[in-house]
Amino acid sequence: MPRDTRRPDRVAEAVREEIAALLAGGVKDPRVSALVTVTGVEMSRDLGHATVYVSVYGTDREREETMEGLDAVAPSLRGRVGRALRLRLAPSIHFKFDESFARATRIETLLASIKPAPDGVTPPPAAPDDAATEEDERGN
Repeated sequence: MPRDTRRPDRVAEAVREEIAALLAGGVKDPRVSALVTVTGVEMSRDLGHATVYVSVYGTDREREETMEGLDAVAPSLRGRVGRALRLRLAPSIHFKFDESFARATRIETLLASIKPAPDGVTPPPAAPDDAATEEDERGN
């Protein structure tokens, strides 16, 4: 019987939604700030391990404390997720900081720092191929 390769993806999405809801509802660890966003989940093929990627808004120190708090509440979240999704085996949960948002912000900052050309500067001349196609379109 062929294995369903989409099941880990479906379970990962369900785990992501459930963990996001649980974190939004609040957890018992005071180190976990309210500004935590679950950006994605990767499931192992056997559904035994879930790597949860999170983005934390705040300073580096707040981010470190939040990640420690998430690691501390992971075992209780495991049971709650397993019961909510009615999984035979609740996956062990590992939190990782998602750096893609920070990278995107850095790229946007770098692009914003590039100054546009002054208004008085003319654009470079068109390539010879472009000029020939323009003449062909005009019928010359």
